[in-house]
Amino acid sequence: MDEPDGGGGPMGWWSDRVVRGFVLAGVTLFGVLAGFTAQGVGHPWLHWAFFGLAFLSGGVPSARAAFDELVGERKLNVDLLMVVAALGAASVGQAGDGAILLFLFSLSNALQGWAFDRTKNAIRALMKLHPAGATVIGEDGCERWVPLEALAPGHLVLVRPGERFPADAALADGYTSADESALTGESVPVDKAPGDRVFGGTLNGEGVVRARIERPASESALARLVRLVEQAQAARGPTEEFAARFEGPYTIAVLLSVPVVFLALHLAGGVDTAGAWYRAMTFLVVASPCAVVISTPAAVLAAMAAGARNGALFKSGAALEALAAARIVAFDKTGTLTEGRMRLVEAIPVEGGEDGLRALAAGLERHSEHPVARAIVGGWTGDAPVLDDVAAVRGQGIRGRLEGETVWAGSRRMAAAEGAALAADAERRLARLEDEGITTVLVGRGARVVGLLGVADTPRAEAAAAVRALRARGLRVVMLTGDREAVARHVAAELGIGEVMAELLPEHKLDAISTLRREGRVAMVGDGVNDAPALAAADLGVAMGSGSDVSLESADLVLMKSDLSRIDGAVGLARKAAGTIRFNLTFAMGVIVIVGTLSLFGRIPLPLGVVAHEGGTIFVVSVGLRLLAYRFRGAAKAVSEPAQPRTKGVRTVAGMAEMAGD
Repeated sequence: MDEPDGGGGPMGWWSDRVVRGFVLAGVTLFGVLAGFTAQGVGHPWLHWAFFGLAFLSGGVPSARAAFDELVGERKLNVDLLMVVAALGAASVGQAGDGAILLFLFSLSNALQGWAFDRTKNAIRALMKLHPAGATVIGEDGCERWVPLEALAPGHLVLVRPGERFPADAALADGYTSADESALTGESVPVDKAPGDRVFGGTLNGEGVVRARIERPASESALARLVRLVEQAQAARGPTEEFAARFEGPYTIAVLLSVPVVFLALHLAGGVDTAGAWYRAMTFLVVASPCAVVISTPAAVLAAMAAGARNGALFKSGAALEALAAARIVAFDKTGTLTEGRMRLVEAIPVEGGEDGLRALAAGLERHSEHPVARAIVGGWTGDAPVLDDVAAVRGQGIRGRLEGETVWAGSRRMAAAEGAALAADAERRLARLEDEGITTVLVGRGARVVGLLGVADTPRAEAAAAVRALRARGLRVVMLTGDREAVARHVAAELGIGEVMAELLPEHKLDAISTLRREGRVAMVGDGVNDAPALAAADLGVAMGSGSDVSLESADLVLMKSDLSRIDGAVGLARKAAGTIRFNLTFAMGVIVIVGTLSLFGRIPLPLGVVAHEGGTIFVVSVGLRLLAYRFRGAAKAVSEPAQPRTKGVRTVAGMAEMAGD
């Protein structure tokens, strides 16, 4: 029923499978209408000529496809059934009905091709997002145009407003916003400042910027997405595999059943030869499994296209089915439920004010590259004091001098080394932070503790809502993490996760997944290299788009925006797709059983059998295509407002048109 897309060869529009299908369907319809008109006015030879035209235009392509598959793959398909059924109708003097059958069959094939092309628009649009090249700024400051394939890491490129970034890069200077909707599903342009990462194929907003290429265009996030979509379209789920395997044996069974039906009706049922043959031909038409074969891929491809548009990339139909059947969702913590970077979350002054505490700590820690130090520096946006003789103290913290006085920041060991003791109230506050799993830093002047700081990896803004949404769908949510028990319990409590397995090595995560799988289908969500084995072992692996290459390769579903709220949308889409497939298969089989049975008793004339068969095929395709309109609820709620401009005069581009493919 299907054939590869034609290219843009010398025959032009004729090489387009969909256009060719509609043209042939139109010629077949003309032959049908002209044949019945000629028959009505009493021109027998003319009406046979027009019906012959309909048989040629509607039947030859199907006969050719059936012959190619028979010779090349040793398989019989429904195209052969349709041609045999049409010839069978002509054999009982119903050439007009056979011509109608071929018209409806060719029309349904053209509609299916058009429908499937719609589901492939996402990858076609993605492949067009890369520009042909880029403006590279040489070491001498001169600008030159370089083809895309010649770009290399380290090249400095100039990107003007309305142009696309040629490859993954880091912004070197300038401020702008980038429309990343086609890549991540994020509808709001993302503000970019020097140091921020930009993705190849995304659209530069209003700023003239320079960016340093980090990887070749062939290895960009966009190129990787295109490869994943191509792999996804080639892969099949269990239901699709069943439908594909079902076609060949079923076709043989139907063809063999025709003489059996004829003989049973004629010899055992007492039906005359012409009547028995007519009923056998009607049964042949009705029993053809076109709707059964097409019902699953129509829904699966539409669902995968809808998921990609919403920022959730399913790698196969099997991934859709696995997510629909999942009953447990296991989350990694760091970088998945949390942001994966430290932030200053507590500043408790013991002496003086909070601003003075933050400023002093920032003045000390800006001399360190430790992640905790960077979090403390990032927690203060004002001026920090200039210190002298700043030096790190291994295993303790950092020390310096301010106006002749020793100032320091570090652990309890640092405080003990400086002879500083905590008052009872400060001790209680410090113990509370430690109990919550928060990394603590004591700040002091000489032998006095002047304040306490708490640094932690904070949960993603949308994580709690995502967990609530999954639980509302009846899913069991579990956290699997290698982090400390106290830290894991604290984060889980914030997010509403009741089950926590902490301090797990990668092999322990595998054991945990195996245990959970004995209790139900498991979807594992992670982002790091250490999550790859667990992602592969789960019934469904879900990777964050910002995660490691290994986790992306191991996963079955990729969240391109790294937005946890999209998991709930993906679950809803998968369940809706599964329901659509069940409905389509039930409907298609029901038509075959009911109408096929009635045809054996002569209750269904051949024209009505034709309409029931082809109408059912078009109906299940239409039902499957409804999934193209699916939208993830709440996916955009995690981003409440566009980020504020980072410099004066830079404004977020509101209302920017969606990128091609969205």
